[in-house]
Amino acid sequence: MRNFKPFLAQSTALAALAVLSVAATPSAFAQNHDEHKSHEEEEVQEVIIQATRASRKLQDEPIRVEVMSREEIVEKIAMMPGNIAMLVSETPGIRVQVTSPSLGASNIRMQGMKGRYTLLLTDGLPLYGGQSLGLLQTPPTDLGQVEVIKGSASALYGGSALAGVINLVSRRPSPELESELLFNVTSRGGQDLTAYSSAPISERLSYSITGGYHRQDQNDIDGDGWIDMAGYERWTLRPRLFWYGDNGAKALLTLGAMTEQRDGGTVSGRTVADGTTFREAQDSRRLDAGLTAQAPVEGVGTLHVRASTLSQRHNHRFGEVTDRDNHNTTFFETSLTGEKGGTSWVAGVAWQGDRYRSKRYSGFNYDYTVPGVFGQVEQKMGDLTLAGSARLDDHSEYGSQFSPRVSMLYRPGNWTVRASVGRGYYAPTPFVEEIEAAGLARLSPLGRLEAEEAQTASVDLTYTAGPLEANMTLFGSDIDNAVQLQETSDTSVRLINAIGVTRTRGSELRLRYRHEAFSLTGSYVIVDATETDPATGLRRDMPDTPKHTGGLVAMWEEHGKGRIGLEAYYTGRQILEDNPYRTESKPYWELGAMGEVKLGKVSLFLNLENLLNVRQTKHDPLVRPRRAPDGRWTVDAWQPTEGFTANAGLRVRF
Repeated sequence: MRNFKPFLAQSTALAALAVLSVAATPSAFAQNHDEHKSHEEEEVQEVIIQATRASRKLQDEPIRVEVMSREEIVEKIAMMPGNIAMLVSETPGIRVQVTSPSLGASNIRMQGMKGRYTLLLTDGLPLYGGQSLGLLQTPPTDLGQVEVIKGSASALYGGSALAGVINLVSRRPSPELESELLFNVTSRGGQDLTAYSSAPISERLSYSITGGYHRQDQNDIDGDGWIDMAGYERWTLRPRLFWYGDNGAKALLTLGAMTEQRDGGTVSGRTVADGTTFREAQDSRRLDAGLTAQAPVEGVGTLHVRASTLSQRHNHRFGEVTDRDNHNTTFFETSLTGEKGGTSWVAGVAWQGDRYRSKRYSGFNYDYTVPGVFGQVEQKMGDLTLAGSARLDDHSEYGSQFSPRVSMLYRPGNWTVRASVGRGYYAPTPFVEEIEAAGLARLSPLGRLEAEEAQTASVDLTYTAGPLEANMTLFGSDIDNAVQLQETSDTSVRLINAIGVTRTRGSELRLRYRHEAFSLTGSYVIVDATETDPATGLRRDMPDTPKHTGGLVAMWEEHGKGRIGLEAYYTGRQILEDNPYRTESKPYWELGAMGEVKLGKVSLFLNLENLLNVRQTKHDPLVRPRRAPDGRWTVDAWQPTEGFTANAGLRVRF
């Protein structure tokens, strides 16, 4: 791993040099580039969706897809350029939950469901493995669009999409040279440096390359001897090649590399309650490669191919226990799409292999192979569109799994009505949230677990009139055989299938008003999630799941000049699990402000997060008085642990 770091450093430096070299191009190029950008802004409503495989306009999709445009991504880059956590966390119905306060690991909870049920893709490819730290190791620099499908998408993507899909769509190269350099610093000792460059190589071939360096100082904010913000140093590199052929044929080849060293636990010279030091660390290395391609088949439709391979290596340390492991994912899929009259269809086959190897805990090693077939048919009848999709997987461990989904789109006048019902599954692994945070040392050997199965449903109403857009969604899910962690002694735990149904019901409400350069967006989400308590067998509210959340964002933005934004987010009470200090959290508000000024090709930005300095350690300690049975020394995070943070930087475009 140490030899891998200089390679990334050199490659990132080359990417930065490529960016700077573009500054010498003639001024006519800059003028053409500005015209290209203006053209993009005028056609921002022509959003084409990739995540549903149909490649059609957003407004024509029977499955509700929420899209974050490049403009919104640029805004979030100024607020958090190092990872995509903030990018997705401010979407109603999505919550980024900190799963390990010691190392800062987080995952994406969609509509009250656990993070392991949400599939994270890039250009439709599984290149990031599980979420956890992967969410924090993915910079948004080269993203052109983010697509979110809520509710079971197993009918299209298999067992990892039980709660939904987030598809990160790469930024497509413009017809001319385009490059940028971003530098960011934070008040908590963080620095980010990213470089991006893209250009045509020939009439049919273009490239893009993105490199980044990110680091963070360790912070013991409350002075108790425990690191509240883990320190890390990370390098990333991602080159892409884009090929465009005749009659809509095209291909994308992507390579990725990442290395990170992350450290937390006790401050040097300090101890936990039992008088020992406890260092937590994770060194990560990820290499991946992916290919997507499509070509017309005369008289039939369009042939699509997707393939990828991923290797992740980790060195874990939890106190005196260390472990090395390797996660590998291999994926291949081919499908045929076609359309005739008002009918469109998709048919395909897929294969995925997931392999885990631990040097210290080989009893938890697994090899899963999952071949599958899938299909989708949509019929348009005036203002009404009906869609049905289904997938049959043959899981090497959990057998045959059938995942159907039915959706409807109806658009009378200013109204848009969508409804979906689906079923999906999830193949259990040892890595539930608690085990990812604490390691495998205290986990008993896995017994015979059943596959987790869920039924999800949603109804979505949208009304649009001029500058006003209102949206309301009702959603629900029932999960059978949900995997839970059960304590078996003071120093051991095991995984079991929950008794009864894990049930979620809720609604989302969003209002948006736009007037010239000003926009105002308000949202409110209520989630009622219950499960069986693994200790008592009684029903309880889902821990770490607030019933009420809301947000209000005001933004003024004028192209070529800059933007000013104010935001306020509310998080209601949460039931807490195994917290020795309290059983219920306190509600809280987070206020933020940001501004960006554009001076030609240079943009200066300032972002202020958590202006009220809300911090969990103001109320209770983060560290437990004694170690939990699963091995953790910290309680779950129910408020921010870093308090007020400011960041500032500049972005230079060439």
